[in-house]
Amino acid sequence: MLTRMRHLPVFMLACTLLAAAASTTDGQTSLAELQQVLQQKAAFAETDFAALQRGETITRLAPVQDKSELAVSGLVSLRASAEDFLRSYRESLAHSNNAAVLAVGQFGTMPALSDLQDLTLEPSDIEDLKSCAVGNCRLKLSAAMIERFAREINWQAPDYAQQATQLFKTMLLEYVRDYRARGEAALIEYNDKQGEVRVADESRAIGSASGYLNDLLATVTTPQRSELQPLEDLIVWSKIKFGLKPVIAVNHVTIYKRDRQLGPQVLAVSKQIYADHYFNSSLALTAFVTVAGPTSYLVYENRSRADGLEGPFSKFKRGLVEKKVLAGLQGILEHTKLSLEAPLNTGDSAVSVNTSGGWKQRLFGGIRPLLWFMIISGLIALVALRNYEGKTSRTAGVKLKPEESK
Repeated sequence: MLTRMRHLPVFMLACTLLAAAASTTDGQTSLAELQQVLQQKAAFAETDFAALQRGETITRLAPVQDKSELAVSGLVSLRASAEDFLRSYRESLAHSNNAAVLAVGQFGTMPALSDLQDLTLEPSDIEDLKSCAVGNCRLKLSAAMIERFAREINWQAPDYAQQATQLFKTMLLEYVRDYRARGEAALIEYNDKQGEVRVADESRAIGSASGYLNDLLATVTTPQRSELQPLEDLIVWSKIKFGLKPVIAVNHVTIYKRDRQLGPQVLAVSKQIYADHYFNSSLALTAFVTVAGPTSYLVYENRSRADGLEGPFSKFKRGLVEKKVLAGLQGILEHTKLSLEAPLNTGDSAVSVNTSGGWKQRLFGGIRPLLWFMIISGLIALVALRNYEGKTSRTAGVKLKPEESK
């Protein structure tokens, strides 16, 4: 477990949102106070809440200050309990429910190689590692990792693929153990391109950006407020099949729960600490908020920084990605509402969904964890983006640089 000081930003985030919810529930008031909080801190408009009362799902882009950043918020009403939400969320972290999710797993309290037994490297990634060098690598790795692949793998041996996979798992395990021991100080520095990218800096930049998360992170908890202890604190990994290359990602997930007079409030915070393609940093917040009456609300926000949003065609890239992200978030929120409100199947907590009904259900139907929506949606857009750039470059007689094809 990370120390309280290393855990403080997430702790402040949890306390602020749940305290806001508590101020509503303690007074046994209506939705009005919660709406006021969300209007002030998440920039939802009165028209959004009117649409929410009609049963619509609300999604919004949030302002960003960096060209590499995307930020989006969502809101949906639910007739479900906090226990239902927690069960569904936990299930999504432990099991793959969709063909797009190739593998998923959790690290134990004492992380071990066995936690990664289902993780595999793509053959194309292994081939890319052969020529990987500091400042020029097609996978996101630190300088030390890149040097170890060059030094410790016998690329002439018949089993070089197994060697590379085992070394990758070993280094990922060492990284997670170090992060568990040292917290933010252990976050990786990517050296796959010229000029390093420090995940700690990227995470701080996301936290300091204007908008909902910045307001929450900047709020100082009062000494009189009782400390909110995590209900669960875990590190999960996944391998997601989307875009030109599957993405292996590691996320630190913290779940908070606070019991109030009108019902429990739940907050799940997911911070990306590693991704081997596309994404430099990501911070996601999912809140299950109970207010007066039978209806609860699911509030979601994600801020992420990605490689592919700068350079040529940046305006086109951003427009394409934003459109896909909003559509993806809406699909996930609507499916979550459907899953949580539908009667459970006998002997099975999974909800059966008709996968033939529209592209949103086909694409997102089995993926319950909201924390993955940015990765999946972003990769959909990047597929089209890479194809577009490739056609344009061939037309102009220009070849993409190796690092641009990541």
